[in-house]
Amino acid sequence: MPITTRLRSVTVPETYRSPTFTPANARLARPTATPAPLRFIGAPRAGLLNVPASPLGPPQPIPALELQALKDGAHVDPHKLLGPHQVMVGGAPATQVRALFPSARAVTVVTASGDRVPLTGNAGLFEGMLPRVGQRYQLEVTPNDGSPAQLVEDPYRFAPTVDATQLYLFKQGTLEDTAKLLGAHPMTVDGVAGFNVVVWAPNARGVSAVGDFNGWSRTSHMMRRLQDSVFEVFIPGAKGGAVYKLSILGSDGKRVEKADPAARASQLRGQTGSILVGADRHVWSDQRFLAARAATDPTAQPLSAYEVHLPSWKRNADGSMMNYRQLARELIPHLKKERFNAIELVGLAEHPLDDSWGYQVTGYYAPTSRHGTPEDFKAFVDEMHAAGIKILYDWVPAHFPKDAHGLATFDGTNLFDHHDPRQGEHRDWGTRIFNYGRNEVKSFLTGSLVHMLDEYHLDGVRVDAVASMLYLDYSRKDWIPNQNGGNENLEAIAFLQDVNERVAKRFPGVLKIAEESTAWPKVTKPKSEGGLGFDLKWNMGWMHDTLAFFQAAPAARGAALDGLTNTLLWAHSEKYVAALSHDEVVHLKKSLLEKMPGDDWQKRANLRSLLSFMTSYPGQKLLFMGAELAQRGEWDFRSQLDWDALKNAGNQGVAALVADLNKLYATEPALSEKQFVPEGTELRVRDPQNAVVALARKGNHAEDDVLFVHNLTATPRRDYRVGVDAPGRYAEIFNSDASIYGGSGVGNLGGVDAERVPMHGKPYSVVLSLPPLGSIALKQVSTHRDATHRHVERSRRPRTLPQAGRAHTMRMSSAVGGSP
Repeated sequence: MPITTRLRSVTVPETYRSPTFTPANARLARPTATPAPLRFIGAPRAGLLNVPASPLGPPQPIPALELQALKDGAHVDPHKLLGPHQVMVGGAPATQVRALFPSARAVTVVTASGDRVPLTGNAGLFEGMLPRVGQRYQLEVTPNDGSPAQLVEDPYRFAPTVDATQLYLFKQGTLEDTAKLLGAHPMTVDGVAGFNVVVWAPNARGVSAVGDFNGWSRTSHMMRRLQDSVFEVFIPGAKGGAVYKLSILGSDGKRVEKADPAARASQLRGQTGSILVGADRHVWSDQRFLAARAATDPTAQPLSAYEVHLPSWKRNADGSMMNYRQLARELIPHLKKERFNAIELVGLAEHPLDDSWGYQVTGYYAPTSRHGTPEDFKAFVDEMHAAGIKILYDWVPAHFPKDAHGLATFDGTNLFDHHDPRQGEHRDWGTRIFNYGRNEVKSFLTGSLVHMLDEYHLDGVRVDAVASMLYLDYSRKDWIPNQNGGNENLEAIAFLQDVNERVAKRFPGVLKIAEESTAWPKVTKPKSEGGLGFDLKWNMGWMHDTLAFFQAAPAARGAALDGLTNTLLWAHSEKYVAALSHDEVVHLKKSLLEKMPGDDWQKRANLRSLLSFMTSYPGQKLLFMGAELAQRGEWDFRSQLDWDALKNAGNQGVAALVADLNKLYATEPALSEKQFVPEGTELRVRDPQNAVVALARKGNHAEDDVLFVHNLTATPRRDYRVGVDAPGRYAEIFNSDASIYGGSGVGNLGGVDAERVPMHGKPYSVVLSLPPLGSIALKQVSTHRDATHRHVERSRRPRTLPQAGRAHTMRMSSAVGGSP
C-alpha cells in the first residue's frame, strides 16, 4: 500500500480556519470511496478545506501547555503539532516528524524506500528529522509491554476530508446531504483505506475518536477543529464493524464518551457504542417501484397502512427478535393476505430504551440494530417493494432523550436544544426539545430524514408529536412567548415548512404525514398558502370520538350519535388519515376488541362494525397491528402479538373482514377518488331512534357510488328504507355480518331493487334488512343479481345470538329510517 506524506508548516494558527469561501467559488464535492489525493501545499483542491501554507522556519519545541493538552487528548488542532512538518535546517528544507505514543518504548520512521529513522522519545512524545521532504513513511511502534512492534500509519499526516461547500451549507441551515458531512465514512486517502470521522461540537476543548481500532485510546486519533464548527480526523486502517465513540472534553471541563450523532449503525441496546459501516454492498432491485412512485400522486391513491412495531410483531421461538430479512419473509405474506399496501414502522431509528417504543431517539441516521445491520434493512425494504408494499418512516424531530451518550449537553453546552427549561425541556416526557432556530440543528435534522429516505428508499414519513413542536406552551405552564407575544413556535413552523418543501422537491411521490393532535390550521396546505406543507394528517379527533362512541353500550348509542357523525363537519378541513394507532391500545386502554361492549360475540361484532365504519369514512386508512387478529390483550412491546388468537373461528372472521375491507377500499373508486373533498361524502341517514347511520361515498362517476348503512345496535332491523339516487338494482357488495366473518348471516339475498318511494331527499329508496351490530355496502349494478362477492349472504335466516352468557333467538324489528 503506498505511503504518502503531506507536509505542514509549524506556524499554522491554533484555531484552524479555511481560506475565504463563498458559494459561488466552491464546488460541491461528492465524496467517493477513493477520492483524489489531498494536498496541503500548493494549489488547493476545489471544494475541500485546505491548511494555508506558512513561511518555513527552524524546528520549534512544543510549548508545555500544548504538550500537556496533547497528552490529555484535549487539543483542538493536534495536526498542528503532530505528524510531518516541513522546516528549515541549516538553510535547507527537511521534514520534522512528531508522534505521540504514551505506551511505546520506541518509535521508528520507516520510509517507502526502506530507510529507518529512529525517533527520540521523551515521556511519550517522539520526534525526529528526515533529511528529505515529501518522503512517504509509516511508523514502527514498539510497545512498553514487550509485545511485538507494529507498523502503523500516522493519522496526523492526512489532509482534511471535509467538503467546504457542505460545511458552509451546514452552518447556513440548508444542507440536505448532512450524512455526507457528518458521521464516519469509508474512504481511501492517498492510497490508504480507512474511515474519516466528522462531528459537530464547536464548543468542545478536545475531541478524540476512540474504539476498537486504537484500543480506546483518546490520544491516538485526536480530531482537529475546522472553522470553529466540526471536528475531523481520518483513521487509516479502520474497518467496517469496529465499535467507536467520541471522547469529548466539553466546555464545562467534563469528559464524556458520546455515540456519534450521525452514526450509520449502533450497538445493541445495553451498549452505547457506534459502529463503523463499510461501503454499501447491497444491490437494489426496486428501480421500477421507485419510478412508479415518483410518477404518482400518493394522496390520490388508496392507502391502507399497517402500523407495525417490528420487535413485538413476531419473535423467534426463544423470544429473541427476528432479523430484518426474516421479518420480511414472515411479514409480507401476512400483509398480502390482509391486503395492506403500506406499513408504517414504529421505532425504526436507533433508540436505547425498549420502553420508549422508539420515540426517544439517539441514532437519527441509523435503523435500529435490534434486527440486524443497515444492509439487512435494505434487503427488507427491497423485499417489501418487490411485493408492492410502501414503507412509512416514523420520524421524531420533536424531542430527544437525556441519555449520557446521546445529544444532551453534547459538547458541554446545550448544543442541540435550549438552555432555558421553559424552551428546552418536555417535562411530561423527560426529554429535551430541539432548538429549531439554530442553523446547524436544522441541517442535522433535515439531513437525518433525507438520509433515511435516500439511503433506504423509504416511501413516506410520519412526523411524530407535531403539536408539541408548534406550541411554545405545549403541556407547560411556564413558557416564553415568541417575538410577537404569541404561543406559536415560529422557528419550528419554519423548519417544518422547509423540510416538507425539500422532501417534496427531492423525493416526488414520497408521503409526508403529520401526527398533529390540535386544530392547527392548514397542516396539509402548502407553504405558499400559509400551510405546513404536509400531504396528510392523522385524524386524531375522529379516532377519539369514534372509539368513545363504539365503547358505549349499544342501547345508548342513539343518544350519542352526534359524537359519531359530527366529525364529518370537519372531515375535509385537511387531508386526513383515519387512524386506529398504537396509542389507543396501551397503558390500560385495552385492545380494540376489549374496548367493545358485550359478550365475546358482540365484542367481535362491534369490532367488525368499527372497522367497517372506518372504511366507509373519508380519508386514508391506518390500523395498528393486532387489530386484525382481534387479540384480547393490549399491545405488549416486550413480547409478540397473540398469534394463537387466530385459532378461534371468530378471530379468523375478523381477519377475513379486514382483508375484504382493504380490498373494497382499493378496488372501489368512490372510496378514494373524492375522499378529501366534501362532495365525496354524503351523510344520507342519521337516525338516533334506531342508531342507524348511512354514508354515501361518491366517485368521479355516479355508477361508482357506494352506500354504507351501519346498524349500531344489537337489534336487527327488517324493512329499513334508505333513499337512493336512481332506479335499478343495488348489489350488497359487503356485509360485516356475513357468516364467513363470524356474523349471524343477516343480509339482503345479494341485493335489492330500488322503488319509486322518495326518502331522505332522494326520488327512490331501497328496503333493507340490517344485521345486528353490522354494516352493509350497496352499489348500483345491472338488474341481475351479483354473485361475485363471496361474503354476500343468500339467506336472512336469523341465528342464535349469545347475550349476557345465555343464548336467545334474535328478534327482527321493522323500522323506517329517517323522514321522506
